[in-house]
Amino acid sequence: MATDFDAESVTINYSGGSIEMVIGNAKDLFGDDAAFLSPVGVQKTVSVREHPRIRVIGGPAKTIQSNVYTYTQWPVGSSSNSAGGEAILMRWEGSEGWWTARMSGSAWELGSFLNTSSLKAVTFKTERGTPYGPFIKGGL
Repeated sequence: MATDFDAESVTINYSGGSIEMVIGNAKDLFGDDAAFLSPVGVQKTVSVREHPRIRVIGGPAKTIQSNVYTYTQWPVGSSSNSAGGEAILMRWEGSEGWWTARMSGSAWELGSFLNTSSLKAVTFKTERGTPYGPFIKGGL
């Protein structure tokens, strides 16, 4: 049984919060080539100092020599900043209705993010029904 990748959920972090939505909707709203939809690994260098290691309490100590190693840190998705956030309704040009997403942070910060990132005019409503938008890249 095949799984539709675009039906999976993605969390997009921005300054002041994050939004969790379906990948297909994110691609439609922000474009297939949006940088935040393509994870990029960051090279990390770790320095380990010489230290004793005791594997069993009361056992002999083994000296671990100092060393340096480098690895690629990839974005992780084991937990979502938006998981405890607020459910919102979003719609944009061509969305054919309202879609559910989850927002963490304040609504004005999400609006600022959408105003700098969305390729289509988008509006959203909070759980209380307060409407925000429309926002579109370059709108201000």
